[in-house]
Amino acid sequence: MCVRARAWLINVIKNWECKHCSGDTDGRVPVTSSRYAINKLQTSVKTPWYPWMYQGEVGGYVVGYQNLTFVTIRGAGHFVPSYQPARGLAFFSSFLEGKLP
Repeated sequence: MCVRARAWLINVIKNWECKHCSGDTDGRVPVTSSRYAINKLQTSVKTPWYPWMYQGEVGGYVVGYQNLTFVTIRGAGHFVPSYQPARGLAFFSSFLEGKLP
């Protein structure tokens, strides 16, 4: 990650609560790439990985960092609403309510 981009992103994360979601079958921006980039930020974990549930099934997984939440959407590709509209809406609704899914 470019030094300027990293500094800018760290500033954003320190000043705002950020949410990032990724479809777990996304070939364009894979979960592993997102996790790698987040780890490069060297931010501390507040809430360890756990599955979030939607209609009695695992909807994906979530981990909470200091001012950053990373959520995966199970079965979704790059454009989450077209792959998993109900799970995408559940994630987005929880975001608007200010809580983890």
